[in-house]
Amino acid sequence: MSFSWGVATSAYQIEGGGRLPSIWDTFTHDGDHIVDDSTGDVACDHVNRYAEDVALMAELGVTAYRFSISWPRVERDGTGFYDRLVDALLGRGIDPVATLFHWDLPQVLQDDGGWQRRDTAQRFAEYADRMGRALGDRVRLWLTLNEPVVHLVYGHMWGIHAPGLHLFDDPFPVAHHQLLGHGLAVAALRGHTASPIGIANSYSPAVAVGPDGTPESATDADRAAALAYDALHNRLFTDPILLGRYPDLTAFAGHERLAGLIRDGDLDAIAAPIDALGVNYYNPFGAGAPSAGNPLPYDMRLLAGYPLTYFGWPVVPGALRDLLVELRERYGAALPPIHVTENGCAYDDRLGPDGSCDDADRVSYLEAHVAAVREAVAAGVDVRGYFVWSLLDNFEWAEGFTKRFGLVHVDFATQRRTPKASYKWYRDQIARVSWDG
Repeated sequence: MSFSWGVATSAYQIEGGGRLPSIWDTFTHDGDHIVDDSTGDVACDHVNRYAEDVALMAELGVTAYRFSISWPRVERDGTGFYDRLVDALLGRGIDPVATLFHWDLPQVLQDDGGWQRRDTAQRFAEYADRMGRALGDRVRLWLTLNEPVVHLVYGHMWGIHAPGLHLFDDPFPVAHHQLLGHGLAVAALRGHTASPIGIANSYSPAVAVGPDGTPESATDADRAAALAYDALHNRLFTDPILLGRYPDLTAFAGHERLAGLIRDGDLDAIAAPIDALGVNYYNPFGAGAPSAGNPLPYDMRLLAGYPLTYFGWPVVPGALRDLLVELRERYGAALPPIHVTENGCAYDDRLGPDGSCDDADRVSYLEAHVAAVREAVAAGVDVRGYFVWSLLDNFEWAEGFTKRFGLVHVDFATQRRTPKASYKWYRDQIARVSWDG
């Protein structure tokens, strides 16, 4: 299989209106949740400007585009928009890579309990079946869920993402039902497509550090905290899929309820074979012993000694190489081919007096991380694709429009798109490098 050079986006972050309400529509309109009080009501207006954006991808030279399908849009208007988008991509020689769920649950399902209810997993499978029937002959790679651990921790524990819950004492129904939904969706899609099917997980390697952010100062308590972080953030949504069992979660409140959630056949459904593992990587995290009042068994600490993005995340490209190698070593023959389905960085990008955007920091970041993927491949890891997050500056969840990840600058008042220096670098990279994964 040829190596895919791609870009990634998600529906709520770029599409704009015309859908039934999702939990993010409710969350952004209800209270002081977003840094700049913005919403995704218009975002990048991609639903009306998709032809322009596909032309930007074609000029960029990408061979694949990872997008997400808005479940609430499908519930309102059917699959028409996605039919047109997929056909436009194929017409430009770009492989459509579709993610079924990128955090924008229909609000009507949340009103019935959302992912806390087992029934949502079945509803998700029905939605997957519908999308498989509509697009199964044209989508080249399917991904069921995007970063379910982030949706769990940020949306259902810390409450800083939609739906804004604080389930520290009982988080595992949300985890189990997302996993079950994934497994049922895989089975539903199999009936409509021969394309590979997988999931896009977020991986953030855990480094035990002391209060000064260095591994050298870590204590035994810090190392135990890093193991707990790793179990939740890196293993919870991978071990059940690839190994058919949950990792050790005894450090977390509510862990004893997990056994009662698992019904006969659940783990078999969850562990149905997948053809691809999506790896979303941005940075490693320092983890240390929890401070007083922290309901989780670890504190997240900033790793010392690394440059930071505008988001305050450490830039550690070697950790991506190490992560890919560790996944192969951890899961062995159970590991399917990997696609790096998100990698990117936010900086304070501004247009210069001549109207250009010289985002040299992003060019440096991407160059180093692409090199890290190449090193992992040289070490024997089967990596089939690399997707930059993101094609466009977009609505960055709780950060609103204050964090720019795009290869293309977006003026949100006028919707004018301006390719940045990183766009031109990536275009040259794709044209220059022939890489069979």
